[in-house]
Amino acid sequence: MAPRITLFLLLLLSLNSVSIAQDNVGEESTVKYPASYFGEWSPVTAQDMLDRIPGLSGGSSFGSSGGSSRGGWGGSSGGHGGGGWSGRGGGGGRGFGGGNRGSEILINGKRTAGKNNSTGGQLSRITTEQVDYIEIIRGTSGELDVRGSGQVINVVLFDTFTTSTIQYQIGAEQADDNTVTPSGEVSYSGQLGGLNFQASARSNDNYFMNISKENSILGDFSPNDIIRDVRITDGNYSTINTNLDYEINSNSSGRLNAQFMEGSGDTELNRRTIDLKVMPNVSSFQREESPSAIENWEVGGDYEYNTERGDRFKVLFISNLFTRDSTRERFDLSDDGSENKNLFLDSSSTTRERIIRSSYTFDIFGGAQDIEFGAERAQTILDSNLNLGVDIPGVAGSANYGGLVPVAVANANSTVEEMRYEPFVIHNWIISPRMSLESSLLYEDSEIIQSGDVSEKRDFNYLKPKLDFRYDLTPAIQLRGTIEKMVVQLTFSDFVAATDNQDEDSNVQAGNENLKQEWFWNYEVSTEYRLPNDIGVVSARIFYEDWHDKIERMDVTVDESNLLSANGNIGDGEKYGLELNASMRMRMFNMPNLLITASQSMEDSKITDPFLGIERRMLYSMRGRNEVGFRHDIPRLRLNYGGNWSNVFDGNRPRYDIDDIEYSAGDPYWSAFVEWVSPNDMTFRLNANRLFNNGENCRERQRFVGRISSGILEEIEDQCSTSGPSVSLRVTGTF
Repeated sequence: MAPRITLFLLLLLSLNSVSIAQDNVGEESTVKYPASYFGEWSPVTAQDMLDRIPGLSGGSSFGSSGGSSRGGWGGSSGGHGGGGWSGRGGGGGRGFGGGNRGSEILINGKRTAGKNNSTGGQLSRITTEQVDYIEIIRGTSGELDVRGSGQVINVVLFDTFTTSTIQYQIGAEQADDNTVTPSGEVSYSGQLGGLNFQASARSNDNYFMNISKENSILGDFSPNDIIRDVRITDGNYSTINTNLDYEINSNSSGRLNAQFMEGSGDTELNRRTIDLKVMPNVSSFQREESPSAIENWEVGGDYEYNTERGDRFKVLFISNLFTRDSTRERFDLSDDGSENKNLFLDSSSTTRERIIRSSYTFDIFGGAQDIEFGAERAQTILDSNLNLGVDIPGVAGSANYGGLVPVAVANANSTVEEMRYEPFVIHNWIISPRMSLESSLLYEDSEIIQSGDVSEKRDFNYLKPKLDFRYDLTPAIQLRGTIEKMVVQLTFSDFVAATDNQDEDSNVQAGNENLKQEWFWNYEVSTEYRLPNDIGVVSARIFYEDWHDKIERMDVTVDESNLLSANGNIGDGEKYGLELNASMRMRMFNMPNLLITASQSMEDSKITDPFLGIERRMLYSMRGRNEVGFRHDIPRLRLNYGGNWSNVFDGNRPRYDIDDIEYSAGDPYWSAFVEWVSPNDMTFRLNANRLFNNGENCRERQRFVGRISSGILEEIEDQCSTSGPSVSLRVTGTF
């Protein structure tokens, strides 16, 4: 039913369209929004301005937070662990110079040389007085800092602005159990001669409560037990950012960005287990303590020089470090109030990354074409350590293992280092005002060395071509075709033993030193129709991915008495799908200030399961997702409100492992917000998440005796967890 509703909305939003160009579509398929376009909605920041533009896939008001990213935490650790999430669910390339399928955000045509300290994070600290115009670049150009991206958003600031701005934000969030956590941020931005600067400091408490209940039966369908967990995480995080942009002269400029973030958190878990195998039923109690701490710093910068004939030389660098330390201790509780520690698990990791990239771009054939050539060098190092101690009656423990008995864990103390060298050449050809072709050829040469408990050294090389063709049928209708070979960034934590937080019956996940990069050929065709009179945007994308060396769970057992699985290369597969999106102002109903969005994605995939030998979907491949959102501005009241609903359909998709099969499903996600801007530009924003349900997620796990191929069922676990609704209030203002 839900997919039909979304499809109906997509069709409804595309009605009343006529074949004339959208008024603000300019040359080279660029859509321009001057600052005056946003005046009636009283925006305060550049982020507020982006929230009003139809068709943006990034940074819009329809995200899970229900709105502006103002005050959002910028200390994400994505990009660590060897490039962050490997993209195994959808695929993503690596290398700083490549584009992506989503949105790229530029400021004055430049992208921030950083991973955690990103360009998008600056939008909430740029005031509307500093913005000249915003443009959506749908074509391609050698002048851009990014190539081959699905959508490029360029926020252009005035050459000079006289005022410096101090912005503040205070907020509080109330969880389902009425716990209130505060947050605060202050930022300072301005201009001093040729120097544009931003600096900000943020501190926020983080609180999350999750309640789960599990019922299990044995393989003969007799009752086994009932487990109830209450997990509470409470922490604090602080972040400092600075972004500097200096125009040295008319031909050269430089940028420097830095970020420091640290935080700590404590997770407490209380568990009650009721044994149903005996009569009367027997209850037992456990508790866990899991303190953790993280620290991250990053420095990045770039220098650009433009020659008198228009050639461009650019060099950039990024250096970052991310550390994480955590300890998990579990205690059995007795009726007399005493407790006995039965588990000690200490883990620490440090990831260092260094990237330098240099390129030279020049025009050929009178400027209709340009060529960029250069090279990128990247080094990523992961140091990982893990100590496991258990309680063995009669055996003396060690103080370094929490007073428990040390247990040897394979590949627990290791260093993984990758050195990657990537020369490239990119050809950009504006064939006509309506047609462009971007082609690139990259050669990747990498070496991965693992030392410590495991010694391994391997070399890899890949040739990565790409063709990106764009054709404007009309100024409003654009067609795009892409063929690309993509190599996916490895997740370095997959190489080493790591803690297992998903299974209370397993403490450690095995590492796999034999991993190699998964890669795929991507073929896609997309179209975008910008409706007249700035009504909105309708787009569609169809894709096919030919995967090789796909990474999923595989058997790495050495001792048959101890079955082990790990992420590994299981073979080749394929994925294909369709994405539909619509974003529209309801002018046809005389409601131009009501912006409605709807999207639907559908996909399927196939690969051979390494445990059962059957053909199935890829591990992270779902059937599809629906999303519907709206935003309504009431200019005369300086008020806006909106909401979002999203849902993954065809739940219960299986996840196969060596000795179990899991099926998961969850509630749709609801969120809403209301925002008021006072006459002195103070913004009051109320957000609500997980409305109308408790954010329930359920999992059925079938455990087997030995491998799942045995077919001998040992236990069936049926677990559901809830986090409940939350409400937050933010107040933002400027001096």
